[in-house]
Amino acid sequence: MRRLEQGVKNLPELPEVETVRRGLIPVMEGQVIEELRLNRDGLRWPFPANMARDVSGARVLRLRRRSKYILMDLDRGTTVLIHLGMSGRMLISLPEGARETVAQFVHGHPAPQKHDHVVFEMAQGARVTFNDPRRFGAMDLFVTAAEADHWLIREIGPEPLGNRFDESYMTAALKGRKSPIKAALLDQRIVAGLGNIYVCEILHRAGISPTRQAGRIAPPRCAALVPIIRAVLSEAIAAGGSSLRDYRQADGELGYFQHGFQVYDREGQPCLKEGCRGNIRRIVQSGRSSFYCPMCQR
Repeated sequence: MRRLEQGVKNLPELPEVETVRRGLIPVMEGQVIEELRLNRDGLRWPFPANMARDVSGARVLRLRRRSKYILMDLDRGTTVLIHLGMSGRMLISLPEGARETVAQFVHGHPAPQKHDHVVFEMAQGARVTFNDPRRFGAMDLFVTAAEADHWLIREIGPEPLGNRFDESYMTAALKGRKSPIKAALLDQRIVAGLGNIYVCEILHRAGISPTRQAGRIAPPRCAALVPIIRAVLSEAIAAGGSSLRDYRQADGELGYFQHGFQVYDREGQPCLKEGCRGNIRRIVQSGRSSFYCPMCQR
Protein backbone atom coordinates (compact mmCIF):
# COMPACT_ATOMS: atom_id res chain seq x y z
CA MET A 1 0.00 0.00 0.00
CA ARG A 2 1.25 3.46 -0.87
CA ARG A 3 0.46 5.83 1.94
CA LEU A 4 0.05 9.50 2.66
CA GLU A 5 2.67 9.99 5.35
CA GLN A 6 3.89 12.81 7.53
CA GLY A 7 6.76 12.54 9.96
CA VAL A 8 9.50 15.13 9.53
CA LYS A 9 12.49 16.00 11.69
CA ASN A 10 10.87 19.14 13.08
CA LEU A 11 7.18 19.79 13.42
CA PRO A 12 5.63 19.79 9.93
CA GLU A 13 5.48 23.22 8.36
CA LEU A 14 2.84 24.78 6.15
CA PRO A 15 3.88 23.10 2.85
CA GLU A 16 3.88 19.61 4.40
CA VAL A 17 0.49 20.11 6.08
CA GLU A 18 -0.94 21.55 2.86
CA THR A 19 0.35 18.54 0.91
CA VAL A 20 -1.34 16.16 3.37
CA ARG A 21 -4.59 18.13 3.15
CA ARG A 22 -4.59 17.93 -0.64
CA GLY A 23 -3.90 14.21 -0.48
CA LEU A 24 -6.91 13.62 1.75
CA ILE A 25 -9.37 15.50 -0.47
CA PRO A 26 -10.03 12.71 -3.04
CA VAL A 27 -11.10 10.18 -0.39
CA MET A 28 -12.70 12.43 2.24
CA GLU A 29 -14.16 15.66 0.89
CA GLY A 30 -17.86 15.24 0.11
CA GLN A 31 -17.86 11.74 1.59
CA VAL A 32 -19.57 10.30 4.66
CA ILE A 33 -17.53 9.08 7.63
CA GLU A 34 -19.31 5.80 8.27
CA GLU A 35 -17.44 5.22 11.52
CA LEU A 36 -14.77 7.02 13.53
CA ARG A 37 -12.79 4.64 15.72
CA LEU A 38 -10.66 5.98 18.57
CA ASN A 39 -8.22 3.32 19.73
CA ARG A 40 -7.12 5.21 22.83
CA ASP A 41 -8.39 7.99 25.08
CA GLY A 42 -6.33 10.71 23.43
CA LEU A 43 -3.08 11.76 21.86
CA ARG A 44 -1.23 14.76 23.20
CA TRP A 45 -4.48 15.69 24.93
CA PRO A 46 -7.62 13.64 25.62
CA PHE A 47 -10.20 13.41 22.87
CA PRO A 48 -13.45 15.32 23.47
CA ALA A 49 -16.20 13.31 25.14
CA ASN A 50 -18.40 11.42 22.63
CA MET A 51 -16.16 12.44 19.71
CA ALA A 52 -16.51 9.06 17.95
CA ARG A 53 -20.31 9.17 18.24
CA ASP A 54 -20.55 12.80 17.11
CA VAL A 55 -18.38 12.30 14.03
CA SER A 56 -19.63 8.89 12.87
CA GLY A 57 -22.25 9.31 10.13
CA ALA A 58 -21.28 12.90 9.30
CA ARG A 59 -20.41 14.11 5.81
CA VAL A 60 -17.15 15.96 5.22
CA LEU A 61 -18.08 19.25 3.58
CA ARG A 62 -14.59 20.68 3.21
CA LEU A 63 -10.98 20.10 4.17
CA ARG A 64 -9.16 23.32 5.07
CA ARG A 65 -5.83 24.31 6.56
CA ARG A 66 -5.22 26.97 9.21
CA SER A 67 -1.54 27.46 9.92
CA LYS A 68 -0.25 23.95 10.65
CA TYR A 69 -3.69 22.47 11.43
CA ILE A 70 -5.95 20.51 9.09
CA LEU A 71 -9.61 21.44 9.60
CA MET A 72 -12.35 19.03 8.54
CA ASP A 73 -15.75 20.76 8.35
CA LEU A 74 -18.70 18.41 8.85
CA ASP A 75 -22.35 18.77 7.87
CA ARG A 76 -23.32 18.83 11.55
CA GLY A 77 -21.89 22.31 12.05
CA THR A 78 -18.76 20.94 13.68
CA THR A 79 -15.10 20.78 12.69
CA VAL A 80 -12.44 18.16 13.35
CA LEU A 81 -9.01 19.69 14.03
CA ILE A 82 -5.97 17.56 13.21
CA HIS A 83 -2.41 18.38 14.24
CA LEU A 84 0.22 15.95 12.96
CA GLY A 85 2.76 16.62 15.69
CA MET A 86 6.29 15.30 15.26
CA SER A 87 5.54 11.80 13.97
CA GLY A 88 1.88 11.82 12.93
CA ARG A 89 0.95 10.35 9.55
CA MET A 90 -2.33 10.10 7.68
CA LEU A 91 -2.40 6.67 6.01
CA ILE A 92 -4.87 6.06 3.19
CA SER A 93 -5.94 2.66 1.92
CA LEU A 94 -8.70 1.64 -0.47
CA PRO A 95 -10.80 -1.53 -0.69
CA GLU A 96 -10.21 -4.09 -3.42
CA GLY A 97 -11.90 -3.02 -6.65
CA ALA A 98 -12.01 0.69 -5.81
CA ARG A 99 -12.52 3.08 -8.73
CA GLU A 100 -9.42 4.33 -10.53
CA THR A 101 -10.06 7.97 -9.59
CA VAL A 102 -7.72 7.41 -6.66
CA ALA A 103 -5.58 4.72 -8.27
CA GLN A 104 -2.36 6.08 -6.79
CA PHE A 105 -3.16 4.03 -3.69
CA VAL A 106 -2.68 0.27 -3.87
CA HIS A 107 -5.96 -1.45 -3.11
CA GLY A 108 -6.49 -3.57 -0.02
CA HIS A 109 -6.65 -2.50 3.63
CA PRO A 110 -3.54 -3.43 5.64
CA ALA A 111 -3.56 -5.11 9.04
CA PRO A 112 -3.87 -2.67 11.97
CA GLN A 113 -0.57 -1.32 13.26
CA LYS A 114 0.48 -0.64 16.86
CA HIS A 115 0.28 3.15 16.58
CA ASP A 116 -2.93 3.40 14.54
CA HIS A 117 -4.71 5.60 17.09
CA VAL A 118 -7.58 7.05 15.03
CA VAL A 119 -9.37 5.44 12.09
CA PHE A 120 -11.85 7.11 9.73
CA GLU A 121 -13.87 4.43 7.90
CA MET A 122 -15.40 6.19 4.91
CA ALA A 123 -18.74 5.06 3.49
CA GLN A 124 -17.33 4.53 -0.01
CA GLY A 125 -14.78 2.07 1.39
CA ALA A 126 -11.65 4.16 1.90
CA ARG A 127 -9.88 4.04 5.24
CA VAL A 128 -7.92 6.97 6.65
CA THR A 129 -5.74 6.13 9.63
CA PHE A 130 -3.90 8.54 11.92
CA ASN A 131 -0.70 6.77 12.95
CA ASP A 132 1.47 8.53 15.53
CA PRO A 133 4.24 6.62 17.35
CA ARG A 134 5.24 9.51 19.60
CA ARG A 135 1.70 10.76 20.24
CA PHE A 136 2.64 14.44 19.94
CA GLY A 137 -0.20 14.91 17.48
CA ALA A 138 -3.67 16.03 18.49
CA MET A 139 -7.32 15.96 17.44
CA ASP A 140 -10.23 18.04 18.60
CA LEU A 141 -13.88 18.58 17.71
CA PHE A 142 -15.49 22.00 18.01
CA VAL A 143 -18.44 24.02 16.74
CA THR A 144 -17.42 25.47 13.38
CA ALA A 145 -18.95 28.87 14.09
CA ALA A 146 -16.75 29.17 17.20
CA GLU A 147 -13.47 28.58 15.36
CA ALA A 148 -12.16 32.10 15.99
CA ASP A 149 -12.31 31.44 19.74
CA HIS A 150 -10.64 28.01 19.71
CA TRP A 151 -7.63 28.08 22.03
CA LEU A 152 -5.27 26.69 19.37
CA ILE A 153 -6.43 29.12 16.67
CA ARG A 154 -7.52 32.40 18.23
CA GLU A 155 -4.07 34.05 18.36
CA ILE A 156 -2.78 32.85 14.98
CA GLY A 157 -1.81 35.59 12.52
CA PRO A 158 -2.78 35.85 8.86
CA GLU A 159 -2.06 33.11 6.35
CA PRO A 160 1.05 33.95 4.31
CA LEU A 161 -0.70 32.97 1.08
CA GLY A 162 -3.87 34.92 1.92
CA ASN A 163 -4.99 38.45 1.12
CA ARG A 164 -4.57 39.78 4.67
CA PHE A 165 -0.83 39.18 4.51
CA ASP A 166 0.55 42.04 2.47
CA GLU A 167 3.44 44.52 2.45
CA SER A 168 1.79 47.07 4.71
CA TYR A 169 0.88 44.39 7.26
CA MET A 170 4.41 42.97 7.30
CA THR A 171 5.99 46.40 7.77
CA ALA A 172 3.66 47.28 10.64
CA ALA A 173 4.03 43.86 12.30
CA LEU A 174 7.83 44.10 12.47
CA LYS A 175 8.06 47.75 13.43
CA GLY A 176 9.76 48.26 16.79
CA ARG A 177 10.31 44.57 17.47
CA LYS A 178 13.52 43.83 19.36
CA SER A 179 13.57 40.08 18.66
CA PRO A 180 15.71 38.62 15.86
CA ILE A 181 13.93 38.51 12.53
CA LYS A 182 13.98 34.72 12.53
CA ALA A 183 12.13 34.61 15.86
CA ALA A 184 9.62 37.15 14.56
CA LEU A 185 8.83 35.08 11.46
CA LEU A 186 8.47 31.94 13.57
CA ASP A 187 5.95 33.71 15.82
CA GLN A 188 2.59 32.29 14.76
CA ARG A 189 0.88 35.45 16.04
CA ILE A 190 2.65 37.42 13.29
CA VAL A 191 2.31 35.00 10.39
CA ALA A 192 0.76 31.53 10.30
CA GLY A 193 2.49 28.29 9.42
CA LEU A 194 6.14 29.25 9.03
CA GLY A 195 8.70 26.93 10.60
CA ASN A 196 12.44 26.65 10.98
CA ILE A 197 13.29 25.16 7.59
CA TYR A 198 11.44 27.62 5.39
CA VAL A 199 12.35 30.68 7.45
CA CYS A 200 16.03 29.84 6.88
CA GLU A 201 15.37 29.65 3.15
CA ILE A 202 13.27 32.84 3.12
CA LEU A 203 15.89 34.91 4.92
CA HIS A 204 18.65 33.68 2.63
CA ARG A 205 16.64 34.63 -0.44
CA ALA A 206 15.93 38.03 1.14
CA GLY A 207 19.58 38.60 2.04
CA ILE A 208 18.75 39.18 5.71
CA SER A 209 20.73 37.68 8.60
CA PRO A 210 18.59 35.59 10.99
CA THR A 211 20.20 37.50 13.89
CA ARG A 212 19.14 40.93 12.60
CA GLN A 213 16.80 42.76 14.97
CA ALA A 214 13.38 42.74 13.31
CA GLY A 215 12.56 46.33 14.20
CA ARG A 216 15.75 47.63 12.59
CA ILE A 217 15.03 46.27 9.14
CA ALA A 218 14.13 49.09 6.76
CA PRO A 219 10.46 49.19 5.70
CA PRO A 220 11.22 48.42 2.03
CA ARG A 221 13.10 45.27 3.05
CA CYS A 222 10.25 44.28 5.38
CA ALA A 223 7.78 44.71 2.54
CA ALA A 224 10.01 42.69 0.21
CA LEU A 225 9.72 39.69 2.55
CA VAL A 226 6.08 39.17 1.55
CA PRO A 227 6.58 38.03 -2.08
CA ILE A 228 9.63 36.01 -1.02
CA ILE A 229 7.66 34.17 1.66
CA ARG A 230 4.90 33.44 -0.82
CA ALA A 231 7.33 32.26 -3.47
CA VAL A 232 9.24 29.89 -1.17
CA LEU A 233 6.04 28.35 0.22
CA SER A 234 4.44 27.99 -3.21
CA GLU A 235 7.55 26.30 -4.59
CA ALA A 236 7.66 23.93 -1.62
CA ILE A 237 3.99 23.01 -1.99
CA ALA A 238 4.48 22.38 -5.72
CA ALA A 239 7.43 20.11 -4.87
CA GLY A 240 5.38 18.19 -2.32
CA GLY A 241 7.16 19.46 0.77
CA SER A 242 10.54 18.46 2.18
CA SER A 243 11.39 14.84 3.00
CA LEU A 244 13.80 14.90 5.93
CA ARG A 245 12.78 11.55 7.34
CA ASP A 246 9.75 9.59 6.15
CA TYR A 247 7.48 12.29 4.76
CA ARG A 248 5.55 11.25 1.66
CA GLN A 249 3.14 12.89 -0.74
CA ALA A 250 -0.33 11.54 -1.42
CA ASP A 251 0.99 9.19 -4.12
CA GLY A 252 3.66 7.74 -1.87
CA GLU A 253 6.53 9.62 -3.50
CA LEU A 254 9.07 11.74 -1.65
CA GLY A 255 8.72 15.49 -1.46
CA TYR A 256 11.51 17.15 -3.44
CA PHE A 257 11.90 20.70 -2.12
CA GLN A 258 14.84 19.62 0.04
CA HIS A 259 16.85 19.21 -3.17
CA GLY A 260 16.45 22.94 -3.70
CA PHE A 261 17.63 24.04 -0.25
CA GLN A 262 19.99 26.97 -0.52
CA VAL A 263 21.07 27.02 3.13
CA TYR A 264 19.18 24.58 5.32
CA ASP A 265 21.37 21.68 6.51
CA ARG A 266 24.26 22.87 4.29
CA GLU A 267 26.72 23.92 7.02
CA GLY A 268 30.22 24.53 5.64
CA GLN A 269 29.15 24.29 2.01
CA PRO A 270 29.50 27.16 -0.50
CA CYS A 271 26.68 29.69 -0.76
CA LEU A 272 24.69 29.07 -3.92
CA LYS A 273 23.70 32.67 -4.48
CA GLU A 274 25.20 33.96 -7.71
CA GLY A 275 28.37 35.97 -7.13
CA CYS A 276 28.65 35.11 -3.43
CA ARG A 277 31.84 33.49 -2.18
CA GLY A 278 30.65 32.78 1.35
CA ASN A 279 30.12 29.47 3.09
CA ILE A 280 26.99 28.45 4.96
CA ARG A 281 27.21 28.80 8.72
CA ARG A 282 25.12 27.13 11.40
CA ILE A 283 24.21 28.84 14.67
CA VAL A 284 21.67 28.02 17.38
CA GLN A 285 18.84 30.44 18.12
CA SER A 286 16.35 29.60 20.87
CA GLY A 287 17.34 25.95 20.66
CA ARG A 288 16.93 25.72 16.87
CA SER A 289 19.55 25.53 14.16
CA SER A 290 19.80 28.54 11.87
CA PHE A 291 21.63 28.15 8.57
CA TYR A 292 22.73 31.28 6.73
CA CYS A 293 25.48 32.88 4.68
CA PRO A 294 27.29 35.57 6.73
CA MET A 295 28.61 37.16 3.54
CA CYS A 296 25.40 37.86 1.63
CA GLN A 297 22.92 37.96 4.53
CA ARG A 298 23.12 41.20 6.50
